[in-house]
Amino acid sequence: MKHANISLFVTHMGCPHQCSFCNQKTISGSLTEITPEEVKETLIKASCDNNAPENTEIAFFGGSFTAIDRGYMVSLLESAKPFIDNGFFKGIRVSTRPDSIDDEVLAILKKYGVTAIELGAQSTDDDVLKLNNRGHSREDIVNASHIIKENGFSLGLQMMTGLLGDTDEKSLQTCEDIISLKPDTVRIYPTIVLEGTYLGELYKKGEYAPQTLENAVSLCAKLLRRFHKENIKVIRLGLHSGGNVEDGYIAGPYHQAFGELCEGEIYLSVAMEVLKDYGEGKYIIYVNPREISKMTGQKQKNKNYLLSSGYEITVKGKEDLKKYEVEIQRNER
Repeated sequence: MKHANISLFVTHMGCPHQCSFCNQKTISGSLTEITPEEVKETLIKASCDNNAPENTEIAFFGGSFTAIDRGYMVSLLESAKPFIDNGFFKGIRVSTRPDSIDDEVLAILKKYGVTAIELGAQSTDDDVLKLNNRGHSREDIVNASHIIKENGFSLGLQMMTGLLGDTDEKSLQTCEDIISLKPDTVRIYPTIVLEGTYLGELYKKGEYAPQTLENAVSLCAKLLRRFHKENIKVIRLGLHSGGNVEDGYIAGPYHQAFGELCEGEIYLSVAMEVLKDYGEGKYIIYVNPREISKMTGQKQKNKNYLLSSGYEITVKGKEDLKKYEVEIQRNER
């Protein structure tokens, strides 16, 4: 079933810390405080959209929703709740900090129709969290995740790669730690260096080196494949284009089709694993019809790489194949 969000940005006024990578104006495109009236107007307009999927949620993103002023938080929820009660939208999704979750706030969220809570975990390595001024610990992530699930909410966890002090090994361990918490959804963001951030200052002084696009794609493809194996849905890979991200960009692995690059990397890896048992020659690679472009790769990247390795391939669709599955057949033509 298709899913969509009606995204409402609450900026970072609720955040008690200025994280090393964060410039919410760049990410969301605005620092203006959204009002309850604007929430209502946005949702009235969205409820009239006949093309919106049935599985649409109201989503308060961009800040630490449960860390903002309590009265303001409730006023936003009060504006949104009637649209849940009347069946226009499936539920409300919020993003917040692991150290801003307790029984009291969860009771409020449940009262107003919140169904999903995403935690900005970013890393489960305490040294990485400290270096990037996250202001919470690995233990906070674990405790918040457990209490969210115990109270019947859908749990989402967000992680980042390439943070200050991070390594591929630490990111892979964060992945395993997240898997152990059994979230329903995950978002993966490679660290982008933005104007107005601590990382931006360090980068300009030569004290921080971001991931290259190639390295970020390679690592995130491994993470994506690992989450897929555990049936944990990755609902976002990389920052959305737009929202002034391009204007604030300094350095790092930003690409408008980052997710597709990662999926193409997975298909290339899977195909190479199978083809290594074959000799050089011509082959047909079958994938699910919806995955043909990913197997081929952006700008025919995978196809060209395989050709340079001695495999001339044609990619075709086969309905009974699942995501990331391939079948190989010799092409006798």
